[in-house]
Amino acid sequence: MIAAAVFVILPLCLAMAAFSDLFTMTIPNRISLILIVSFFVLAPLSGFDLQMVGMHLAAGAIVFTACFALFALNVMGGGDAKLLSATALWFGLNESLLFLMTDVAGIGGLVTLLILLVRAQSDTILAIGLPVPNSVLLAKKIPYGIAIAIGGFMAFPSSPLFLAALEGLK
Repeated sequence: MIAAAVFVILPLCLAMAAFSDLFTMTIPNRISLILIVSFFVLAPLSGFDLQMVGMHLAAGAIVFTACFALFALNVMGGGDAKLLSATALWFGLNESLLFLMTDVAGIGGLVTLLILLVRAQSDTILAIGLPVPNSVLLAKKIPYGIAIAIGGFMAFPSSPLFLAALEGLK
């Protein structure tokens, strides 16, 4: 039961955030809240001791601090900052956090480039009548929740909670 929750909650929340960001340019606060609360429920049940939980808290706090600075500089949206911080809580201070950040940065660059290319052809796309969300065609900002979700999916198999859940299945 615990392993099933670990395997489902983070990917489902990331997918919901990506779709919400794509279609509405917002990431609901409840998604980040679900990630935070579920981490604190699942971590002790997965065998994490207080020190491990503290290291995960430190990762979330470090990412939140960096994201808050980017939000204050109007470089990153608030929903993106909260989602990335809550996701970092699941990854902790280890190589998987680095993997998450490099994946998010790399995928974010590709998503941004793709959206800018689509926006450059927005008149043609609108004239043809292709069903492309307005957030992709007309919004001034980039729905970065998509990159956070893809990076999270890529890094998830190396996350400590995922590995602990796998170990619990043996």
